[in-house]
Amino acid sequence: MMTPSDEHPLPSTSSSEEPGAVEEVHPSVDALERRFGDVVLRHQIQAGDEHVVYVEPGRSLEVLEWLRDDAGQRFDLLVDVTAVDYGGGRPIEVVYQLWSIPNRRALRVKCELPLSELEIDSVVPLWDAANWLEREVYDMFGVHFRGHPDPRRILMPEFYQEGHPLRKDFPLRGRFSRAEQTRRALSQNPEDYYPPTEFVGPGRDPQVPQVDPDRLEEDRPERELLSPDEAEGAHGPDDQAERE
Repeated sequence: MMTPSDEHPLPSTSSSEEPGAVEEVHPSVDALERRFGDVVLRHQIQAGDEHVVYVEPGRSLEVLEWLRDDAGQRFDLLVDVTAVDYGGGRPIEVVYQLWSIPNRRALRVKCELPLSELEIDSVVPLWDAANWLEREVYDMFGVHFRGHPDPRRILMPEFYQEGHPLRKDFPLRGRFSRAEQTRRALSQNPEDYYPPTEFVGPGRDPQVPQVDPDRLEEDRPERELLSPDEAEGAHGPDDQAERE
């Protein structure tokens, strides 16, 4: 004899079927570990449900190419390339955020680079979208990408000489004094960096600043460039409080 519960069984309460449940097993992570062994250093779940794998930097291009091309993976979309500096002399992490359109699956791949060896293979040969993304990582963090077709700064000017602004060892006020930063900015010729059409609009003259070189030389500070230690010591208590 069937009971009401037999006709209308209660829904399963297993964790894998609960709304918002986290899958602790990621099929691509398992496949990576079987294919590359010790090249996969560790696997973590971050921010609740984000699967992250750390791989050897020297094999990163090989791993990422396999993730893109293997029939069971097909991570055909490179969502982002970025980096993280946790400070304290710890390695800088280069981060690849991948998405598989056919499998509707995300994976984050990370490589840890010692501060003394900030170099890794470019993935532009795999995804054209990496071109400007890698340039930004170089500009902000100082990571060099071997084989990049156009390894230039992209956010800071080409003549920028103060370092890489998103590094934790970068002083809050920069390594040059404010007067020297202003002098360098005003001494540049905008026409070297922008086409003439950028300066001319309907009914107006070209917007090019006029700079007196003699005045700049008079205002030139005695100490133009501060070392990292000097720059840190030059900060006031407000800067120290903000950094902490």
